[in-house]
This record gives sequence, structure tokens and C-alpha cells, in this order.
Amino acid sequence: MNTETINWGIIGCGDVTEVKSGPAFNKVPNSTLVAVMRRNAEKARDYGQRHDVEKWYDDADDLINDPGVNAIYVATPPLNHEEFAVKAMKAGKPVYLEKPMAVDAIASQRIEGVALETGAKISIAHYRRQQPLFLKIKKLLQEKAIGDVRLVDLNLLQPHQSDMITKTETNWRIDPSVSGGGLFYDLAPHQLDLMYYFFGKATKVNGMSLNASGYYNVDDTTSGQIVFENNVLFNGTWCFTSYERVDRCEIVGTEGKISFSVFDHNPLIIESNHNQSSISFDKLQHVQQPMIQKVVEYFLDQSPNPCSASEGVEVMKMMDAMVNK
Repeated sequence: MNTETINWGIIGCGDVTEVKSGPAFNKVPNSTLVAVMRRNAEKARDYGQRHDVEKWYDDADDLINDPGVNAIYVATPPLNHEEFAVKAMKAGKPVYLEKPMAVDAIASQRIEGVALETGAKISIAHYRRQQPLFLKIKKLLQEKAIGDVRLVDLNLLQPHQSDMITKTETNWRIDPSVSGGGLFYDLAPHQLDLMYYFFGKATKVNGMSLNASGYYNVDDTTSGQIVFENNVLFNGTWCFTSYERVDRCEIVGTEGKISFSVFDHNPLIIESNHNQSSISFDKLQHVQQPMIQKVVEYFLDQSPNPCSASEGVEVMKMMDAMVNK
């Protein structure tokens, strides 16, 4: 990219951008947030004033076509991801696209196709893969700290109306036409992307999913199994109407086990040779900041893509297969 600074525009400056991502665009080197958009003009202006952003819009096309914006962060609900990512890429601007990549794998593949057709850069916001905890896990696996990995057991359980997700003005996550598939489609991308990041492509995926509670018009309970290309067997369980909150993943190897949480801020536990150790990590102020830094470097041709469209498609395919979409 023939520039020294990435001048960002956010499409969809809602609640999830307040702390997790928005402020980070001004905190990484060679990056500035210059414009924001929200359909509600007053809320767009309020966001801009509170975050010291000079320009605000209530129309996405106006932001995309702003000559002062040279990169787009699409942070709308998933239903609009394809439309805005495609428009931005066709306008010649690189895109940082929130997860899930789209409402399903087919829409994600169309996004990938436009990226290939236009040559535009696009990175998917599977941002946990750049956080210190998960970089450490990847390193431990590469070093065979627990031998050869055999099994992964992941459980994400939470009570109905848990505080695990960021509250939004409308609860679009439980509208499958907007979210793609309820809370599973909101939270599982982080977990399944980490599995892809650790173990590579899936060779076989299956699962079952149902609306067990009837609280809303979308599945609340999902079970999925994956065989990865290096013969790692993954079992995952998600329930969003459980009596208790559980956020636990265990990677079992021939010589030990690694245990960690994906969303809760818990220490990393390593068991090997009958010894147990733990590593704690500082809580990040802005959870997307490490990823945004890598995306900026990628857009400036300084480093490889931290999460490509093709990787995003693979995650969407895993989710779709688990819910038999």
C-alpha cells in the first residue's frame, strides 16, 4: 500500500467498538481513526465527539468514498458484512472484517472471491490468535511440550442472558437472519479459529444443534466434532441456557495436557511429566489491539496477513457443518 499511515473508517461504530477495538486504531503505530459511520446520525456524531474522531457519517457509501479514508473496518452485525466488505474492496480499500465473516460459508466465499478478483487486502478479526495467551499455547504445541496432541475437549456453557457478550441496543445475535445462527455464531468463531490456528485444516466435521429452551427463534445448544489434518480429534459443546458458566478448553497430548479459557481471564495450566505449572497474562485494555497492529503492518506491506479470507471461510464451513446448515 503506497502510504505511510493507515487512515481508518469504521462502518458500524456500535457498542462492541467502544473499548474492544475502536480506541486501538489510534494506539498502534502508523494508524489513525479518521471517520466513523452509524445509521443513526446522532449516535455517529456522539461516538466521533467522545473518541475525538474528526468525521462522522450516517451513510456507509459516503464513508467508503471519503478520499481521506484508506482502510475500512466493518463492525456491523454479520448480515451486512458482505455488502460493505465488497463495496470497500471494489473501491480499492483494504478491509478489516469482524467475525463471524458473514452469515454463512457461502457468503464468506463470495467475499473471498471479490478479494481475489480485485486484489484488495482483507483480514478477518479472529483477533485472539494475536493475544499473548494463545501465542504461548501455539508455541508450546510447536515445541511438543505435551508430546503429540491427540484430543481437544472444549466446553462453553453459560446461563440465559449471561454477561459474556457485549450488550447491544438490539439483541440481533438471537435473530438468525442477522447473526447467522445465534450465540454459537457469535462466540464459536473465536474458538474454532484458534483450533484452525493450532492444528490446521479440518478433514471431517459433523455435529448436532437444537433449540432446547425455546427462549428465542434460534438454536441454543450445539455439539460438534472435528478431525484435523494431523489426526487431532476435537469435541466441542456449547449451551447458552445452562445453569452454570463454563469456559474451558483442554488439549490432551501423549505427554501432558494444556488447559485454558478462551473468554474468561484465567491462567494457562500446563501439566507434563506429572508436574503442573501455570502462567498468568495481563488483561488487555483493548482486546483487538495486537491484531489491529498486525493488520496495519499487513496493509503497509510490512508483514503477512494475520488472518486471511480463506482462513475465515474455513471457520465458517466448520460452523455450518456443525449446525447442518
